[in-house]
Amino acid sequence: QVQLVESGGGLVQAGGSLRLSCAVSGHAFSRYATGWFRQAPRKEREFVAGISWSATLTYYSDSVKGRFTISRDNTKNTAYLQMNGLKPEDTAVYYCAATPSHRNLGVWFDDDYWGQGTQVTVSS
Repeated sequence: QVQLVESGGGLVQAGGSLRLSCAVSGHAFSRYATGWFRQAPRKEREFVAGISWSATLTYYSDSVKGRFTISRDNTKNTAYLQMNGLKPEDTAVYYCAATPSHRNLGVWFDDDYWGQGTQVTVSS
């Protein structure tokens, strides 16, 4: 049973920073690509960033490029999303996902492994 647990969300002022963590158990994390997504109220889920299993490849949405950084520590079975320069429009529930598939980092499916999410709220 693969489990993903996000943490690190919270309330922050615009311009501030947060670091999200995604702890993964139940499979060989080091062989899984990992991604971060977000969903704001009344909006569809949106891809934020992805990282390959070896961390040699990363991919970002245009809306966060240059502000967010995805990383991973395979020795800790954990992926991270460092978020700097936060804006009110970044407010959303943030989810992490994992997949053993070697496909484009921007392509994810509902039957990949998903966490329960962590709330990020950015005040203006």
